[in-house]
Amino acid sequence: MKRNWRASTPLALGAVAIVLLVLPLSVKSAFVLDIFIRILLFAFIGTAWNLMGGYAKQLSLGHVAYFGLGAYTSTILQIDFDISPWIGMLAGGVVAALASLPIGWLCFRLRGPYFTIATIATAQVLMLIFLKFRDFAWGAEGTTIPNLGNAPLMMQFDAKSAYYYVALGLLVIGLAITWLVERSFIGYYLVAIGENEDAAEAIGVDAPRMKRDIYMISAFLTALAGTFYIQYIYFIDPATAFNFSISIEAALVSIVGGIGTLWGPVIGTVLLETTSALLQSWLGSRIGGIQLTVYSLILMAVILWRPTGIMGFLREMRLRPWRARPAQA
Repeated sequence: MKRNWRASTPLALGAVAIVLLVLPLSVKSAFVLDIFIRILLFAFIGTAWNLMGGYAKQLSLGHVAYFGLGAYTSTILQIDFDISPWIGMLAGGVVAALASLPIGWLCFRLRGPYFTIATIATAQVLMLIFLKFRDFAWGAEGTTIPNLGNAPLMMQFDAKSAYYYVALGLLVIGLAITWLVERSFIGYYLVAIGENEDAAEAIGVDAPRMKRDIYMISAFLTALAGTFYIQYIYFIDPATAFNFSISIEAALVSIVGGIGTLWGPVIGTVLLETTSALLQSWLGSRIGGIQLTVYSLILMAVILWRPTGIMGFLREMRLRPWRARPAQA
């Protein structure tokens, strides 16, 4: 049974890939396509966060700092120097990765809730800095991205389906990097650090180096998402680029789906983002805040009854027949 399940996995992934590729061709509603784009985007952000918060269990709630750095780097290069956002996206990733070095050096000296609070404070400090840079980063008023029409080289498209494919490409990159990390020695070291950092160091794991390296990768990927989001909405300001809810969302989708797993952030995003968008569309105008109430109930149900997330529940269901056989014997 287990062998059959492994054999069917590539077929299932292939079928899902075909559905995702042809989906924009069959969806005519701009609202529905916008939901799919946001699902792909936040699944990518959750995947980037999961590298640090899931495998190494370093609960960072300041990842929006790198989201904002990526967004502002690409926007400044585009508006002031007429550099394509495709190049600015990579530049923003490099800036975020470099910024993660001093930030990580300071924050990794702390553990547990103190580390979490330090990451939050870092993101808020960056937001205040960009609020003050009126000449350099447009201050609190922000700025709009020049609309060039259909300009693929400048990451601007007439059709939403093009943004869908860009978001899908980012998610594939994030999943591929996670898959490689998960199956490398880095992944095993991160799991050891997440379980017991002192014990991991006692057996020879260089915990500071592992956390620094994975933090850089996570920051780089998060910055890519920041560039894409700003290009998608055509506007940037500190409140948007450094919105604290983005950090919360990245952590929640991973926790609900299953931290430290490849598909956990994707499954968690599909559940939470779809539920939130549909409830807001159907009942938001009638009952204020209903989508947030249902959203909270889903989170409480998962955390109370399935702390390992949806992926943990699926793993238990898959292993249940194997556990039942010794009892029957």
